[in-house]
Amino acid sequence: MTRGYFGIGIYNTKDSVNYGTLFRSANCFGADFIFLLGRRFEKQRSDTMRTERHCPLYEYTTVADFYEHLPHGCQLVGVEICERAKSLETFGHPIQAAYILGPEDGSLPPEVLNRCQHIVKIDTTACLNVSVAGSIVLYDRHRKIGEKSK
Repeated sequence: MTRGYFGIGIYNTKDSVNYGTLFRSANCFGADFIFLLGRRFEKQRSDTMRTERHCPLYEYTTVADFYEHLPHGCQLVGVEICERAKSLETFGHPIQAAYILGPEDGSLPPEVLNRCQHIVKIDTTACLNVSVAGSIVLYDRHRKIGEKSK
């Protein structure tokens, strides 16, 4: 039996359709929570499952507020292309994790990356759409850790 929890969210997203799609994927892969940092939630057509009805949605206006409310023992995993990032292919997912992705038109800022215990990248030839990248990370976690018992 796998125990633990995980959540996923986006920092300062530009396009709300992307978080709708990501949140639907989060629901499909059993996320325990979802979050937005720096953006207000609006219901999205791309989330036909209405994930916020089934999985807690947290909204944070500042990075400091987000860090203050991370669950005890939760490891922050940044999804970003940078020198410090490890390949998702060989990454061992923490049992207690929060995955954070950057905006569509930028990167996670240093104030976020510096607080991440892990940073992973998806080996591609170009940058992926944020909801696609998040969905790949969720699938990889599911594949490696397995479906958890609730």
